[in-house]
Formats: sequence, C-alpha cells, structure tokens
Amino acid sequence: MTLTAVNNFYALLDDADQAPGTLALSGEEAASFLHNQITNDVEHMTPADARLAAYCSPKGRMLASFLLVKTADTLLLQLPAQILPAIQKRLQMFVMRSKVKLADVSADWRSIGLFGPAVADVFSQLPAQPYTVIHDSCGLLIRLPDADDIPRYLCIAHTGQLEALLPRLRLHLQELPATFWRLSELRAGVPHITQATQEQFVPQMINFELLGGVNFKKGCYPGQEIVARSQYLGKLKRRMLLARVAGSPAPGTEVFSSLDPEQPCGMIVNAELESADASLCLVALKLDAAQEGTVHMGSPDGAVLQFAPLPYPLTDPA
Repeated sequence: MTLTAVNNFYALLDDADQAPGTLALSGEEAASFLHNQITNDVEHMTPADARLAAYCSPKGRMLASFLLVKTADTLLLQLPAQILPAIQKRLQMFVMRSKVKLADVSADWRSIGLFGPAVADVFSQLPAQPYTVIHDSCGLLIRLPDADDIPRYLCIAHTGQLEALLPRLRLHLQELPATFWRLSELRAGVPHITQATQEQFVPQMINFELLGGVNFKKGCYPGQEIVARSQYLGKLKRRMLLARVAGSPAPGTEVFSSLDPEQPCGMIVNAELESADASLCLVALKLDAAQEGTVHMGSPDGAVLQFAPLPYPLTDPA
C-alpha cells in the first residue's frame, strides 16, 4: 500500500527509534527566555498558534527543529526524542536566574498524525489554516501543511485523552504505521533535524523560512546574524528538494553530482521507504547540481536521484 492509495488514516507516532518527544517550558519568564533562543517569535504567540522553529548554534547551523504550541501556562516543544535530552541540557545552561523550568514530558503526551477529509468526522471543530490550533477535549489539534492537497493534522494528547479519542478514530479512519505519516511530511516538504543532521544546515538550506520557521524581525538569538546574512546577501545557492531514489538512505547520507564527483554536493535530510525498494527523500544540495547532470546517493556511482516538485515554490530573499 502506498500513501497515494490512502485518503483517510491516523498513525500513532511512537516508533521506538523515531518517536517524537515533548519538552515543556513553564514559569513566568518561559516565553521571553525561549523567544531569545530560537528562530521564531514566541512572545506574541497565543494558544491558537503553533509555530515551526529552529534552535541554532552560534554559527547559524540548526541543532534542532521543532513544532511549538502553547497551553494556558506551558510551552510545548515537539522534537525527535533522540535529540531531546541534549537540547534540554543546552537550553538549561542559559536559564541562569530566569524564572523558567524545563521538563521532559514525553511520557505524558502522545502524538497522533491525522490525514484526510474524514478527520472532520472525528472532531467537532477543525483548525482552518496551517499552524493554527484547536484545544479539543481530546487534546491539542494542530493543522499542518497539506500533502498532495489533502489536509493533515497533528493531535498532541495526554495519555488519558488518547484512550477517549481512539474509538472515534477507529470509527472514521484507518490505522496505519507511522511510516505513512512520515511520508506525508516528506510530500508536504517539511524537514526534521535528526541526530545525524545536527549542525549541517542553515535554516534556508532546508527551506525553513519558506515554511514560516524563521522570523526575521524578532531580534537576536544564537546564530541570528548568520541566518540574516544568508537571507539578505544575495541568491541562495543551496535549497532542499524532494526526490525519489532506489534503496533506503539514512539522514546524513551525502550525495554527489556527476559534474563534480570529487566532493559531495549535498546531504539527505530525511527519507522514508515508499515501496519495497525505493525511498522518498528530502535532500539539501547545491541548486546547480540538481539542474545539470545527475545526482547520486552515497557515492559518485550510487543510485540516481529523481527529483519531484515540492508543494511550495522556492523563492529567493527579496
């Protein structure tokens, strides 16, 4: 079964090796603290907002990407569980005397990916625009960018809320493995930083500003000068593209151009098996390599990447 054959499904996102984790920030200075650490605006968020954001090194390279939502008294950051402890430890270093508490609450929250128009039969109200939130009795329901013009939602629910939600999901949607949800993320052109790709990309290299993950008016944060310089000093030479390739590449796998095979021209950001012997992937690379010659996975004579259109246009900074 492929993603194109399924219009309505839900997936519990709790794979042992790729599960999302949830980091909570609470305290009266949590918003101002986080605002000064990440690429997006936190201070002006409301509970109806969700935001993509990146946490960068001083060199502007992404240490993490995450989805940020707000409850009445807490900020929740969803990011890969594999990198959550290191990100929590790094953020904790800068708390100092700020009135902020950080806690790994992954055990208290479950994430469910929801795909298709039948989601409207499960919930009484749906968020209409990408990155808006409805606070439902069964959890936080977040609208995400569509994949192939099919609506997608993420529900972040307490364990008890999930037990109440599951019967409704089973009534209207087919349950599928989390790999189908990750394929929908790829087709929506939404990247995720994993342990293998930490410190590899400035946000624009993986189209993060095109997805609303960078606010260029919010002021300083680690790496802000580098990110701003990448935005305003000319045409971007590297971007993230969607591609298909034989095999099963891991994030961090280098790719090579036939025009200059001596050195890599880019890197796999995320990939997922789409069939028994081929994968869909997001790859960050030099644009001229994608436009001329061929691009190969893993080595100059590796499998050839076949590029496909993203669901949004690649635009250069104004």
